[in-house]
Amino acid sequence: MKWQIHIVGGLLFLLAIASGKKYERCELAKILKAGGLDGFKGYSLENWICTAYYESGFNTASTNYNKADKSTDFGIFQINSRWWCNDSKTPKSHNACKINCKALLTDNISESIKCAKRVVSDPNGMNAWVAWKKHCEGKNLSQWTKGC
Repeated sequence: MKWQIHIVGGLLFLLAIASGKKYERCELAKILKAGGLDGFKGYSLENWICTAYYESGFNTASTNYNKADKSTDFGIFQINSRWWCNDSKTPKSHNACKINCKALLTDNISESIKCAKRVVSDPNGMNAWVAWKKHCEGKNLSQWTKGC
């Protein structure tokens, strides 16, 4: 009986990891603000929330494989394994955030925030995110924090 409980518990744990956490907009706003992203490198909190929405739908478990360069985007900000994290699969990974990509898939997004700060500190700023350029740059983003 005890081994059955451990198996069920283990399966539930794996399911929780696999599914990740999908944040609510205001919940994410609070965490990103506490993490120091509001105004970081001149980008408002609304820019970060907009980016997270269009990159991952606020889902920490989101991944996207890029066939062209054999890299993968990870987590709530879709941080790329070619430049920012190490997934042990991507050829010639730079791993500028000095992090295992799996750390970007957890419900605790502190590592994602830390790495996003590193990404935006590069000369490209938020242009590193295609979704930001397409959906957020130069737009009225006030709706992203409205009511929070």
